[in-house]
Amino acid sequence: MKAAFIRETGSPSVIEFGDLPTPSPRANEVLIKVGAVSVNPIDTYIRAGAVAMASRFPYIIGCDLAGTVEQVGSEVKRFAIGDRVWGSNQGLFGRQGTFAEFAAVDERWLYRTPKGMSDEEAAAGALVGLTAHMGLFQHADLHPGEVVFVNGGAGGVGSCVVQLAKATGAFVVTTGGSDESLKICKSLGADLALNYNAPNVDDQLRAFSLPHGGIQLWIETQREPTLDRTISLMAPRGRIVLMAGRQARPELPVGPFYVKDLRLIGFAMFNGTPEEQRQAADGLNALYELNRWRPQIGMTMPLSDAARSHQIQEDNTLNKQGSLRGKIVLVP
Repeated sequence: MKAAFIRETGSPSVIEFGDLPTPSPRANEVLIKVGAVSVNPIDTYIRAGAVAMASRFPYIIGCDLAGTVEQVGSEVKRFAIGDRVWGSNQGLFGRQGTFAEFAAVDERWLYRTPKGMSDEEAAAGALVGLTAHMGLFQHADLHPGEVVFVNGGAGGVGSCVVQLAKATGAFVVTTGGSDESLKICKSLGADLALNYNAPNVDDQLRAFSLPHGGIQLWIETQREPTLDRTISLMAPRGRIVLMAGRQARPELPVGPFYVKDLRLIGFAMFNGTPEEQRQAADGLNALYELNRWRPQIGMTMPLSDAARSHQIQEDNTLNKQGSLRGKIVLVP
C-alpha cells in the first residue's frame, strides 16, 4: 500500500511517500480502506519529535481517518464489511497512523459515518470535533444560556466549539484575524465575532458578556494563554478550559482567580477513554444529522502531498501565518 511515513523525527522534509506492507487486522481490529485523512497540530509535534510518540520506524503519520471497512477481525462486534466509519486517536501510544491507503484500527476507536457525510468531512471533523465536544460537555458541563468564548472561531477546534455551543443554546463569542475569518465565524452561528487585532477587543467582550454576568466558559486554544486577561473577563464560578500551550508558563493571578470561585481545567483529547470518546462521537453524529454541525475543510490535497500539508500546518500553528481556515484534508 502507499503510505506517508517517517524513518526519523525532524522537519516536514523527513516525510516519505512510498510503499509499505498492508496491515492485517488483529482479532479486535478492522481493516479500513482509507477515504480521507486530516492534519492536526499534534501530528506535526510527533513528526518533529517534540512529542515522543514515534517509537518504531518506519512510522506512519496521522491521527484522523474516514473510510470503509474492508475486513474485520474475529472478535469484532460493532462493524461489518462495507460499513463506513471515522475515527481519531491513531498514531498514538504505539497505534498505527492513518496516512495510508489502509489502516488497521481497534474497533473501540471507530464510529459510524452518518448518512450524507463525506469521508472528507468525517476526517476533517474527527480530532477537532471530539476535542470540542469533550471539552464543552464532559469537562466543562456547558449549559444553555451561558456565554462561551473561544479564540479562533474559523479554525479547527474553534469552528467546532462555535457550532456545538450554539446548538446547545449558549451565547458564543469568538475572534478572528481577518474579515474573511469573522465572516466564517458569523456563518457558523457566533453571536459576536471580533478582530483580535482591534485595540478595544476586551471592551467589546465586556460590553457583550456583562449583561449575562460575564463569560461563564472560556475555551483556550492559544499556545500562549493570557490568564491575567482571561480571569478579568470571567463571570463568578466560570470555567477556563486549557487545551493548548504545551510549553507555556503563564502567570496565574491567584487573588482574582480564587475570589471569583473560578475553575481551571486541563484537557487533552487523547486522554479520554474509548467510552468517553464514543459518547462524544455519538453526539457529533447526531448534530450532523440535525444539520447543527459541519466540519470545516480549508483545503484538500492528495496523500502524496503529506510533507507539504505538514509545512502548511506548521506555518499556521507555530509561525501564525494566518493562511489556513478549517482543516487540511488529504485523499489517498
